[in-house]
Amino acid sequence: MADRGRASRTSKSDRAEDAVKDLHEHPAFRAAARGGFAVNGLLHILIGALALAIVGGGGGDEADQGGALRSIAESPGGIVVLVVLLIGLAALGVWLCLEAFLENRPRRTPDERWAKTALTLAKGLVYLALCVPVVTVLLGVSSESDEDVQEVSTFLLQTPGGIIVLIAGAVALLGIGGYFVVKGARRRFLDDIRLPRSPLDRAVTALGIAGYTAKGVALAAVGGLLATAAISTDASEAGGIDDALRAIAGLPFGQVLLAIVGGGLIAYGIYCFARARLATL
Repeated sequence: MADRGRASRTSKSDRAEDAVKDLHEHPAFRAAARGGFAVNGLLHILIGALALAIVGGGGGDEADQGGALRSIAESPGGIVVLVVLLIGLAALGVWLCLEAFLENRPRRTPDERWAKTALTLAKGLVYLALCVPVVTVLLGVSSESDEDVQEVSTFLLQTPGGIIVLIAGAVALLGIGGYFVVKGARRRFLDDIRLPRSPLDRAVTALGIAGYTAKGVALAAVGGLLATAAISTDASEAGGIDDALRAIAGLPFGQVLLAIVGGGLIAYGIYCFARARLATL
């Protein structure tokens, strides 16, 4: 009876895994997941454009995801575009989470498999988290990312041990920013795509180098703001991408640096469109 029970549980587990595999490999689901890269590219193009507007002195809206989403919502057919964005980001997030669940490549050591699983799951959760501001804009809820960061920072600074959490967040963002810069500089992003053998391969490579480097700099700048807030115990020093980009603009030759970063974010967005077609899904 015990053997029969174990066999039944194993059979159910196998059926569940087969169902997950079928969903993961379904052409429509894969197409929607590829669309997630494209919509992420659109957001970065808009953020880059808003950053360049700051350089030109006309940066009225925040140069972050919230500002990009609000600019979409205010355009004709914007609600439809936001729904498409939501579907694409959610599909890619779920697809990556399933990919992490199914990660079992025999050529990797157990430690390598665990590391790959954790990284893939983290990416999936990030894309799912990106759905939240899309939903808030669709619901008409106004939220300023920089103010949200400052409110969370204030709460942490007033909480016992909260400053450690804030410092950990700053270090994590600095590390992620550095990871993006290294990934761009060493062209490791080429492992994520099947590069076409054509004159386009150089263009895609150049976009990836510029894009990953610019995004890494922007994320590291946010980490720098959090670190400053933690060290000075002043939550007003914290901020999101918009504050980080404006901080870059305030540096010596900051307008030039911000123009480079803004152009790099646009390059990253265009690369994401290419990745939607070339990704190794």
